[in-house]
Amino acid sequence: MTQPHARMEIGISTFLETTPDPVTGQIMSHAERLRHAVEEIVLADQVGLDVYGIGEHHRADYAGTAPAVVLAAAAGLTKQIRLTSAVTVLSSDDPVRVYQSFSTLDGLSNGRAEIMAGRGSFIESFPLFGYSLDDYDELFEENLELLLAIRASEKVTWRGGHRPAINNLGVYPRSVQSPLPVWIATGGSPESAVRAGTLGLPVAFAIIGGMPERFAPLVNLYKQAAARAGHDVSKLQIATHSHGFVGETTDQAADLFFPPTQVQMNVIGRERGWPPYTRSAFDEARSLRGALYVGDPEFVAEKIVLLRRNLGVTRFFLHVNVGTMPHREVLRAIELLGTKVAPIVHKELAKLS
Repeated sequence: MTQPHARMEIGISTFLETTPDPVTGQIMSHAERLRHAVEEIVLADQVGLDVYGIGEHHRADYAGTAPAVVLAAAAGLTKQIRLTSAVTVLSSDDPVRVYQSFSTLDGLSNGRAEIMAGRGSFIESFPLFGYSLDDYDELFEENLELLLAIRASEKVTWRGGHRPAINNLGVYPRSVQSPLPVWIATGGSPESAVRAGTLGLPVAFAIIGGMPERFAPLVNLYKQAAARAGHDVSKLQIATHSHGFVGETTDQAADLFFPPTQVQMNVIGRERGWPPYTRSAFDEARSLRGALYVGDPEFVAEKIVLLRRNLGVTRFFLHVNVGTMPHREVLRAIELLGTKVAPIVHKELAKLS
């Protein structure tokens, strides 16, 4: 059993989906989805959620190619909520520009920006920006090294194998937070868990299938690597990101969330050779020990508390819209997460401390 922090953060993650509406077949414009995202962030802040994250993708069915820009649009309209990428595809980006974008966001939000760095679940950014998939791992390692060097020092001297060297040059603006938070995001790679632990960085696990409790060995690997590197294990932060939806009742939540989820999962499934996504698979995944957090506030809270007990997570991201859903339903789910689910979770966890 892990010993988590006293308080657990709860928030929203999204890829800014613009998939066809499962009922009408209409496709929302990227511009409309971006505006909706700002409304979601403002509401999430108003109902007391802790964090909102936007994933970077370079596909027609997602609008989130520039998370920092969208988050910056909401920075001046919010007061408390933390604003993060989820994830920044660091392998195919320039660490200097990544730092500059998020340090700018940090200034606009007065110290609420974060970077969640990962290799991404899709590969479209590699040909788009002229990188080879043969360098997939090496690019990430080098770019992470440079990003951490930039956040550690105003003047940077660095040399790698892919990007031009930097010789004692300044990178600006500097972040309000020192250091600017950088998380490592992973879909379940042991190597990524060890890397994050060795560096003493917070880690985020994407748990979108199977049973979340099966990630316990990865959490242990992470903590063991941190301990070996001399980091204070009690201060480590662990997040998870899972698909889900909160409704007035569990049946309503399931019936609203399944159709768009099925559409999007089948699109990705055809690309990756998965079998068709069925209602029975969906219903199994939303059981108490499954990876889908779909239900009424009490049930979703119960699942989050179980996740905390099994993995010791300090932050939970609910990825609300896997496919396109009516904006009013997404806003209502965010409201319920902040006003109903989070208070239940905090109350139950207070009993365990």
